[in-house]
Amino acid sequence: MRKNRVCTLFGIPFPLIQAGMVWCSPWQLCAAVSDAGGLGIIGAASMYPDVLEAHILRCKAATDRPFGVNLPLLYPDLDTHVKTILKHRVPIVFTSAGNPKKYTPLFKANGLKVVHVVSSAYFALRSQDAGVDAVVAEGFEAGGHNGREETTTLCLIPQVARQVDIPVIAAGGIGTGRAMLAAMVLGAEGVQIGSRFVASAESSAHINFKKRVVMAQEGDTRLMLKRLTPVRLIRNKFSEAVAAAERKGASEDDLRLLLGRARAKQGMFEGDTEEGELEIGQVSAQIDEILPAAEIVHRIIREFRAATEEVVDCGENRFGF
Repeated sequence: MRKNRVCTLFGIPFPLIQAGMVWCSPWQLCAAVSDAGGLGIIGAASMYPDVLEAHILRCKAATDRPFGVNLPLLYPDLDTHVKTILKHRVPIVFTSAGNPKKYTPLFKANGLKVVHVVSSAYFALRSQDAGVDAVVAEGFEAGGHNGREETTTLCLIPQVARQVDIPVIAAGGIGTGRAMLAAMVLGAEGVQIGSRFVASAESSAHINFKKRVVMAQEGDTRLMLKRLTPVRLIRNKFSEAVAAAERKGASEDDLRLLLGRARAKQGMFEGDTEEGELEIGQVSAQIDEILPAAEIVHRIIREFRAATEEVVDCGENRFGF
């Protein structure tokens, strides 16, 4: 049996990565996922440099398993964050929302594994050319920052997998073992999961946000702010105000003014579920309870293995043709 390249690359038992989500991915979640056999990621986007350093140190003290840091390239303090990551020898960096050429050579020269998040086969190829070790191909269903192409995971994964030689990690709409199996059948060698871990005990999301995720139903999210950076939001008073502004042809400056500087913190971290920005994926409609991170990992892997046995049943086609 051939080895899974994502497991080999990161030194982990399961090819399951917890996304580094803004305001939701502290060291506690990262360490819990890594200890459970996946790859935990600290979300640096919402952290000042000293806060990121504290989270890295606490994570290193809490687990001896591999872990990483997510570094969105559109945020401030990047150079300081990079120095902190190198100083503390974080083994893995996931970059997103920008050009991976800027920091990949530096990270690689210092022995780090580098993964970049993309939303198209074109950017996957550019990332491969930049020297990254793997790509996360994130479909339209995902929460947080998203691609303008609106390509769904079902279409994106095979398109990327046939274009690049490096491992492809699927993201967007994945929150169960069956979805993990589907992504890997399409050509992915691992999955990155965000929304399911928002509603975890160790997530730093406010309990109000976690409960709102658990309450979410089909159609409760939509992709917005495409003139700035596309982001999938839960419907609330703030998202309705954004929708009204966009219908009236609001300029980029108008949308920035409406968004403000701390709208995401207000919603996801401070718990204002009406006036705050609530970033979450479409898979939130399938999430109906808050669980410990380790249980989420183990449940997904159990479902994956059960679904694999069910579908690949020693010569018998369960689909009836």
